[in-house]
Amino acid sequence: MNDNNRATILIVPGLRDHVPEHWQTHLVAELPKVRSVPPLTHDKLSLPARVEAIQRELEAIDGPVILVAHSAGVLMVVHWAARYSRPIKGALLATPPDLDATWPENYPSPESLRANGWTPLPRQPLPFPSLVCSSENDHLASADAVRAMADDWQGSLVQLGRVGHLNPASGYGEWPYAHELIQLLDR
Repeated sequence: MNDNNRATILIVPGLRDHVPEHWQTHLVAELPKVRSVPPLTHDKLSLPARVEAIQRELEAIDGPVILVAHSAGVLMVVHWAARYSRPIKGALLATPPDLDATWPENYPSPESLRANGWTPLPRQPLPFPSLVCSSENDHLASADAVRAMADDWQGSLVQLGRVGHLNPASGYGEWPYAHELIQLLDR
């Protein structure tokens, strides 16, 4: 398939936004047709503001789109899909956090997430194909919790093994497997 027929990749970062060493940042530099949801300058924990930022980026893209979300970015995509209707070719949803889990203290509390619109998490089937990636040792979600989300969203579960939270702290700077997963969605 030539690049003109390929989908535009929209990167949806998590709450830490754009981390220079992150695999999503590497994808922005490596892929020919890619955009990224820009960081918010205020209301950084506001889910409605995050969803609107995704929508603004999507409105600027003509043609097919594949969403590539990590961590809380996955939750943003699921909330976006519950509010908006736009054809999406597919989504790579990597290591979604479990809003019912106890997170380490350097993460937002359940109360602050609730106050900022993150709960309840939509659990209905997504209106587009998705690959939901799970880690066996993610400190933000158990493999069982991610499997339940994938089932609810009718996504295909991709078990990655012991990759932590699939972020630079877990050793994922570059993540070459992301290219293969995107290609599976861009057929």
